[in-house]
Amino acid sequence: MIHILHVAVFADETSFLSAARACSSKEIEVVNAYSPYPLHEIDKVMGIRKTRLPWVTLVGGLLGLAMGLWFQYWASATSWPLDVGGKPWDSFPAFVPVGFEMTILFAGLATIFALIVRSGLAPGKRPRRPIERVTDDRFALVVKRKTGALRWPQIKELLSEHGAVDHWEEQA
Repeated sequence: MIHILHVAVFADETSFLSAARACSSKEIEVVNAYSPYPLHEIDKVMGIRKTRLPWVTLVGGLLGLAMGLWFQYWASATSWPLDVGGKPWDSFPAFVPVGFEMTILFAGLATIFALIVRSGLAPGKRPRRPIERVTDDRFALVVKRKTGALRWPQIKELLSEHGAVDHWEEQA
């Protein structure tokens, strides 16, 4: 199924955000938003949920801690017990530094791996340039008409009312 997207370019942040709010209130789906800097208000307009990446980091860190402590216990008390100065084989305070380092390592690796997988940033993937000047001084809004929503000329008029400098349609 071919979707036709409508792209509108804005010169300033306020008109961009007001157009995005108007589109969401008129049952027009905001597919993507491009801006030269992060706009946290656009997340609510687009209906983007909070990220679950901290949970991935927590699980990775706990897994690293458990593996670090288990490996040290296994190595020093089960597989190769050595009597060093009369200290017990399963001395927890001696395991803390390596357990901490394994926590940081696994949390970081889990976060990076989840971010790459979720973002679709595969190695060798070609970058797609979104819209001219969007990284400099322009804001772009990509919308898709839902069933029963306004027609394309009405959408174009709505975006022009909110200060769209330029707009066009493209296939997705």
